[in-house]
Amino acid sequence: MILLELFLGFLRVGMFSFGGAYAAIPLIHDIVLSYGWIDDEMLTYMIAVSESTPGPIMVNLATYVGSSQAGLLGSAIATFAVVLPSFIIILLITILLKTLLKNPYVQAVLQGFKPCMIGIILATGAYMIWKNGFIFQDGTLSIRPLLLTIMLGAVYFGSRKIRKGGISPIQLICLAAVAGIAAYGF
Repeated sequence: MILLELFLGFLRVGMFSFGGAYAAIPLIHDIVLSYGWIDDEMLTYMIAVSESTPGPIMVNLATYVGSSQAGLLGSAIATFAVVLPSFIIILLITILLKTLLKNPYVQAVLQGFKPCMIGIILATGAYMIWKNGFIFQDGTLSIRPLLLTIMLGAVYFGSRKIRKGGISPIQLICLAAVAGIAAYGF
């Protein structure tokens, strides 16, 4: 029964996750908590771990949840279920690519997805900030995370003004790691 639940739960995640992994986090949150596979705190930790390990967040989360619930077979089924819809959609798109992308209705739908995904990603970030006490800790404003966020944002947007492509994501991640160590490690 658990294997079928894993398959159906992560199949829903794969089918209805538009806009990438960050946009899928609220859906994963709802499904994982509704089945009671892991609690909210563990999911937050696993999102952080999934972001820092190689591979897509959805696949990493599906693999972890499947493994925690039904071992190796559970992780294989959950991972298969979460990637199956994307695999099928990509196959269909490659078959219909030439005519489909020229269709104005398809272009309108794709353009409509962009602001929705931005809103979902921002809402997820705000939820994680609020839930983890990122800005407010014990009812008081915590200045270190706020300053780190402002500094990294300034570096990112400032580098886009100076250099054509801006700072690379790898450089920004390394800078964030060094700044985090400097702010919290000493």
